[in-house]
Amino acid sequence: MRVGEVIGMVTLSSCHPLIAGGTWIVVVPLNCAGLKGEENGREDAVIVYDEWGTSPGAKIGFSEGGEAANPFAPNHLPIDAYNACILDTLEVDDWPW
Repeated sequence: MRVGEVIGMVTLSSCHPLIAGGTWIVVVPLNCAGLKGEENGREDAVIVYDEWGTSPGAKIGFSEGGEAANPFAPNHLPIDAYNACILDTLEVDDWPW
C-alpha cells in the first residue's frame, strides 16, 4: 500500500456496470519527503478507483496491481489502483531512509 494526495477528479461518460458506484480520482503518490511536505517527495500522478467519496486535498492509502482488483473478485476487472482508506492523521518520524 502507498500513501498519496488527491489532486483531482476524473469525469467519465460511461463505465463498466460493476464499477458504476465509484469515482475515479487523480492521486500523487508521496514518498518519505512528500509525507513531510517537501515538493521533491511527490511522484507522477496515477488514476485511482474510489468508493469512499474522497475529495481533493485528502491523503489516502491505495493499493496497486493485482491487489487493487481483489475487491472485485471473482469478476477480475482491469483496475490498476484502488483507494483502500482515507487517512485522518499521519505522523512521520525522522527515521533515516
